Amino acid sequence: MAGTQPLTKKTIVKKRTKKFIRHQADQFKRIARSSWRKPKGIDGRVRRRFKGTIPMPSIGYGSNKKTRNVHPNGFQSVVVHNVNELEMLMMHNRTFAATIGHSVSTRGRQEIVSRAEQLAIRVTNAAAKLRAEEDA
Repeated sequence: MAGTQPLTKKTIVKKRTKKFIRHQADQFKRIARSSWRKPKGIDGRVRRRFKGTIPMPSIGYGSNKKTRNVHPNGFQSVVVHNVNELEMLMMHNRTFAATIGHSVSTRGRQEIVSRAEQLAIRVTNAAAKLRAEEDA
């Protein structure tokens, strides 16, 4: 449903978009692929936050509360598995957008999408698994 617009569209500002790399990830291939782990060594320069070392994640990198978990289209996402769960978004259709769960069947998706159009609720993945039948 492309007609529904968000109630407020605030500019989303990210304090940091790059991933935090793990300490010594540039030296070992096996570490380069892994996610952030906090350094715990007694003499570690990164843990002691020396100048010139890689930055560690901290609470200061957090997002603005008003724009946290907001998609670029201005809506927050709610995973929906059936029409009854969709009814909960009726009064909040300018704040939340429905995302159909991946385990929902094609018939269930069609019911959810048609009901969402009646309630003016935006569905983020409305076209997923909905192929037209090809009768040759």
